[in-house]
Amino acid sequence: MPDLLSHAFIAFTICTLLSLRYDWLSGEYVTVGMAGAFIPDMAKIKLLVDAATVEAALDIPFDWLGVHTLGGALVAVLVGVVVVNRSDRRRVFGLLSLGAASHLFADALLLKASGRSYEVLWPLTQYHPPTPGLYLSTDIWLTGVTGSVAVAAYLLVQYRA
Repeated sequence: MPDLLSHAFIAFTICTLLSLRYDWLSGEYVTVGMAGAFIPDMAKIKLLVDAATVEAALDIPFDWLGVHTLGGALVAVLVGVVVVNRSDRRRVFGLLSLGAASHLFADALLLKASGRSYEVLWPLTQYHPPTPGLYLSTDIWLTGVTGSVAVAAYLLVQYRA
C-alpha cells in the first residue's frame, strides 16, 4: 500500500520541519503527527467489517467513507485526545489534526475518472471538489519522492541540531 507509506512520509516531513521552530516538538510528537496521517485510512476497516454489519449492530445508517472525511477524522482525533494526559492534549490535538489534514489534502489531489474528489469536507458540505489528478494511490514513484523529501528533512534537522 504505497499511499499509506506516502502519507506517513508527508506527515513526518511536516512535523520534522516544524520541530525547527518548536523546541517541544520532539520525536515522540513527530510520531503523533504521523499517527494522525493514518486516521482517514481507518476507513479501510471496511475490508474486514462490512458497513451493513455495523449498521445492523448500531441500528443506524452507517458508511465507512465517513471516517475518510473531515468530520470523521475530527471525531477520531478527539478520541485520540481523550486518551492522553491532560497536559499533552493541545499538542496531541494539533499534531493528530495536522497529520489527518495532510492525508485528506494529499488524497484530494488523486487522479479520479470523474475529475472530482470525494466529499472531503463532509459534514460541512457534500460538495465534491475538482481534483488536479496528479497521481494514483497505487503509484510507487510517489513513495520514492515523499520518502526522499522525508530523508532530506531529517538530515536538515540533524544538521541544524
